[in-house]
Amino acid sequence: MGIDEILRLAPVMPVITIDDPAKAVPLARALAAGGLKAIEITLRTPAALEAIAAIAREVPQCVPGAGTVLTERDLHAAARAGAKFAVSPGATPALLDVARPGPLPYLPAVATASELMAAMERGYSTFKFFPAAYAGGTGALGALAGPFPAARFCPTGGIDAASAPAWLALANVLCVGGSWVTPRDALAAGDFARIERLAREAAGLAKP
Repeated sequence: MGIDEILRLAPVMPVITIDDPAKAVPLARALAAGGLKAIEITLRTPAALEAIAAIAREVPQCVPGAGTVLTERDLHAAARAGAKFAVSPGATPALLDVARPGPLPYLPAVATASELMAAMERGYSTFKFFPAAYAGGTGALGALAGPFPAARFCPTGGIDAASAPAWLALANVLCVGGSWVTPRDALAAGDFARIERLAREAAGLAKP
């Protein structure tokens, strides 16, 4: 699947920081059962790559991606672990160049029109808008639709269940990313029933 196809799997893509790889598989199963198949596991903990590998191996109905990809090394490590896509919190010229023909569908992040232009020059058309709530909110992202009608986005950062519908109402948004679907206390407690319930609610946030 290409990155657009992955982002269209559900209106919300969970963004997860996982400390215990043993919880990766039941977490992914809960999210998929709730209707959220594409998930982003951030590379912020030592457990991240092991978690991605376990999900890729044991939860075929899930599409695991690697987030917080900062370098070419991160990109290839994620691919070796079994990630199906990669996401960055920004974009450097070097990473944009290596990821374009690289091993995984890649979602670079932008926050300004200049960053968007630089990435589009390299052939990208789909982006993470980050940090969404702090980079101008829905007004800023909606304004980018005028000069950049072909660009599509997954806004992430500061979005929750209450604000997600306003983002999803934007014509240039494919889905939103958010951590509210996997609360840290629920994950720590292994409360996968709660996570499945939150996933089901998020999956119901259909685009207008």
